Amino acid sequence: MILPTAYWGPCSYIDQLLKHADAIEVCESFEKQTFRNRCWIEDMQGRRMLLTVPVQKVEHKQLTRDIEISYQSRWQHQHWVAIKSAYEHSPFYLYFADLIQPLYQRQTRFLVDLNEQIMSLTIGIIQRTLSADGRNDKPFCLPRTQDWSGEVWTDQHPWQNELSILDRLMREGA
Repeated sequence: MILPTAYWGPCSYIDQLLKHADAIEVCESFEKQTFRNRCWIEDMQGRRMLLTVPVQKVEHKQLTRDIEISYQSRWQHQHWVAIKSAYEHSPFYLYFADLIQPLYQRQTRFLVDLNEQIMSLTIGIIQRTLSADGRNDKPFCLPRTQDWSGEVWTDQHPWQNELSILDRLMREGA
C-alpha cells in the first residue's frame, strides 16, 4: 500500500502506515486543504483546533514533493502555542514536548521533509513505547515514490477529519 504524506496524521493513518504501507507517495498532484498540510488537535475542554502549514502558491497539478512551506506568517510559533495550550496539562506532555518543539524551531523547505521528520519522530516514539527494551536504534523511514503512479489521492479517506496522532501521544503515551 502506498500512502500520501501527512502532517501529524491521525491514529488510523498511523495504523495503516505501520501495518500496510510500502512507500509514501510524493509524486501525486498536491491537493489543497487536505491532511498533507493540516491536522486537527483537541484541547482538554474538547475544543477542536485546525493547524495548517502554509505553503507557497501551488500551481495546477504541482507534485507534492515540490510543495514549499511558506514562512511569511509565524505559523510555527502559532502551532507550538496551540499544541502547548491544548496538551500542557495532559499526562504525557512533559515526556514529548522536548522532542516535538525542535520541529517548530527550524525552517524546513519542503512539506514532505517536514512530514517525514514528524513521522520519523512519531513512529520512533511509538516503537520505543511498545518495545520491550525501550530502545529504538533505527529511525523509521519508508521510501518515497520516484515516479508518479498515476493515482491521485482524494479526501475520501476515513482519517480526513480525525484527530491528530498528537492527541493520542499526549493523552495516552502511544
